[in-house]
Amino acid sequence: MIFSSSLLENAVNEFAKLPGIGKKTALRLVLHLLKKEENEVKVFSDTILKMREEIHFCTRCHNISDKELCNICADRGRKQEIICVVETIRDVIAIESTQQYNGLYHVLGGIISPLDGVGPDQLEIDSLIRRVNEEKTEELVFALSPNIQGDTTIYYISKKLKEIPVKITTIARGIAFGGELEYADEMTLARSISNRMPIENYVGNK
Repeated sequence: MIFSSSLLENAVNEFAKLPGIGKKTALRLVLHLLKKEENEVKVFSDTILKMREEIHFCTRCHNISDKELCNICADRGRKQEIICVVETIRDVIAIESTQQYNGLYHVLGGIISPLDGVGPDQLEIDSLIRRVNEEKTEELVFALSPNIQGDTTIYYISKKLKEIPVKITTIARGIAFGGELEYADEMTLARSISNRMPIENYVGNK
């Protein structure tokens, strides 16, 4: 792709670094911005910069937040005794979209994957164990993607919690094995949340 302007080329290259954005799509986006008024482009760029500089992560569940606690953790109307364990912030958004869950969350920041160099120490597992102990959690719902890495993570955490009197469940197998949670349709995900099952049944069916 040959450009007549180095400024245009640099902008296209930066957009192309975004996930799922190729050079052609990046060029289309940049040309779109060039058609906009300068003040509109400034608002766009200032919004992105402000997000990057000022956004926080919830000190309780590690979800994205504008404050120390995210809106979900700060909502006393939610069931404080239930924690849904997810891999990423995208999974929180996906489950919230179903409107079938009214508890809290805990974002691990990934799942155990030795082949990718991701071990338990790189995830928010220790903080989860502390939460279960300190908050007197009654139920822990694992909503991890149904694949080998997700299963390994569930097994590891459940073993760490074996001495703690907490009910451990997982979402039902409405999500196909090997699938990604964030790409599941809302109806399937809602049914999986509503029909969650004890971890013993989940492991026993494997």
